[in-house]
Amino acid sequence: MSYDTSKPQPSPSNNNGPLLGPPKPRGPGTVHKTLAGAANLTNLLPTGTVLAFQALIPPFSHNGLCHVVNKYLTITLIMVFALVCFLSSFTDSFLGPNGKLYYGIATRKGLYVFNVMKWEEEDLSKYRFRFIDFVHAFVSLIVFLVFAFGDSHVLKCFLGKSVDEYWVNALLLNLPLGVGVMSSFLFILFPTTRRGIGYADMSSQMQ
Repeated sequence: MSYDTSKPQPSPSNNNGPLLGPPKPRGPGTVHKTLAGAANLTNLLPTGTVLAFQALIPPFSHNGLCHVVNKYLTITLIMVFALVCFLSSFTDSFLGPNGKLYYGIATRKGLYVFNVMKWEEEDLSKYRFRFIDFVHAFVSLIVFLVFAFGDSHVLKCFLGKSVDEYWVNALLLNLPLGVGVMSSFLFILFPTTRRGIGYADMSSQMQ
């Protein structure tokens, strides 16, 4: 009697082990998640600021192919728009007795109105800045900086070929998500009734 002494051939191995199955190719999901995270951040910023930054950053950064001058221009642009985002949290608006919309910036005594020489018809002391305004201002500043430095033109300008490295992709994937969640939580925890420049929604005041 003869026995079959041949050993069974092992199944082809893979990098993930026998229980995990064959490795899945990396699709465009990471890119889509990164873009979705950046899009969520823009909802927390003044709309005009985001649109203006997106329009100006390509020529300022030379589409990411930065020379020394372009790097200084890009940094200057980011600083200017960061300051605008910070100050926008202190702006407010109201409807005057004539039905006209007025904008101003909060001060220690009230609201400094932009589009009139002197306001005497209504007490504006209720619009003076408060602690909550500083919370919103600093959160908006951080959100904008994360959004700005996550822009592809800015990344190519300052990181060059390193933009394709794993740690950069991991940072772009997780940082906007984390900042978006934390900033949304802070905005819910410290709500504001201001409707300033870039945030204006006067429908509730007109009713």
